[in-house]
Amino acid sequence: MRLSRYFLPVLKETPADAAIVSHRYMLRAGMMKQAQAGIYSWLPLGFKVLRKLENIVHEEQVRAGHIPMLMPTLQSADLWRESGRYEDYGEEMLRITDRHGRDMLYGPTNEELITDIFRSHVSSYKDLPLTLYHIQWKFRDERRPRFGVMRGREFLMKDGYNFDLDKDAALHAYNRHLVSYLRTYERMGLQAIPMRADGGPIGGDYTHEFLVLADTGESEVFYDSAVTDLTFGDRQIDYDDVAQCQGVLEEFTTRYARTDETHDEALFNEVPEDRRRVARGIEVGQIFYFGTKYSEALGAKVQGPDGKPTAVHMGSHGIGVSRLVGAIIEASHDDKGIIWSEGVTPFHCGIVNLKQGDAAADAACESLYSELTNAGLEPLYDDRDERAGGKFATMDLIGLPWRITVGPRGLKNGVVELTSRRTGESEEMTPDAAVKKVVAIYTGK
Repeated sequence: MRLSRYFLPVLKETPADAAIVSHRYMLRAGMMKQAQAGIYSWLPLGFKVLRKLENIVHEEQVRAGHIPMLMPTLQSADLWRESGRYEDYGEEMLRITDRHGRDMLYGPTNEELITDIFRSHVSSYKDLPLTLYHIQWKFRDERRPRFGVMRGREFLMKDGYNFDLDKDAALHAYNRHLVSYLRTYERMGLQAIPMRADGGPIGGDYTHEFLVLADTGESEVFYDSAVTDLTFGDRQIDYDDVAQCQGVLEEFTTRYARTDETHDEALFNEVPEDRRRVARGIEVGQIFYFGTKYSEALGAKVQGPDGKPTAVHMGSHGIGVSRLVGAIIEASHDDKGIIWSEGVTPFHCGIVNLKQGDAAADAACESLYSELTNAGLEPLYDDRDERAGGKFATMDLIGLPWRITVGPRGLKNGVVELTSRRTGESEEMTPDAAVKKVVAIYTGK
């Protein structure tokens, strides 16, 4: 993409109501614009990042054997009355009446709707196990929406739902989700720690939240510092292997890590003192096992192996996709702007022309742009007639991992400058070598 043809409304000043880093940088970098309190338009740069995260989530869910679908944003209140949650959920639920006087709601979650789908189409244990998921916009009417996408009212969320014959099978689905989430977050360049959590309005005795450590996190967290040494890495997992998935869960949840809602001071004090940590965390996902809570209420039963009807065991599993954009920025930035990882960056590389209109510089930039594009990458070429300082400031603000700087002086020596946004280190090399290095970073070739 050529920046002269792109829509990137960068702001030089920080909006007064932006209280945290991610909110400030998302507005300044032209990633979003507030439509009303807690509701945002996603502008092209922000939309690209959002779609990258969504694709990673999809890929890892499918890898784990989960089946994508799509449910509507509006739901019937009758289903929620059937489950007993319509009145219990509280004022965060946006309740609506249509022109026919039917009570509806803008879905904050989908346990009732997915259970209704299941009970309409599945009647035998032979169709189990089954895990369905979708990525859809949700709405929760926060009393005080703030912090940009970190506590908005409208948000994009992946929510998945498993249906199993018994508790053991459902807990394997729980473990499978934990594994898939670890893979998902690491692909995004994040360390998200699974922490024992509270079930809240969804319910369930088994639940873990995934939290990214950040000073601006809304939750106080208590943990053994040894958990921050754990990485999932490139290991291969057979998601049908019960013991293997259970082993990963034990590896990542045995050490103490809890939110303030479930914190146990006595257990925490058993952690060696030099490893006890108290910090803030941003929730980016949560997994639940809640047994037959919804299947009993909504009559989601199957014929068991003994021929008798049995209520299925269920769990739900969510990732805040839009919230992740803010969490990544909170975890990875400096005083100049955002620092994207290679896995989620909106563009793979920036190209800065220091002297637009210079024949040699223009030709070199066009060549770099073509070669990177032909290699399957998306470069962002700053071809504006703008001063060099302004171009550098824009590139630093939007946070692309790599920048190739092209100027007449370097070209006389046959070199361009390749700069890492994360380290700030620069290296002079030939244009061909710069292309090969960037391509190798992303493709391994």
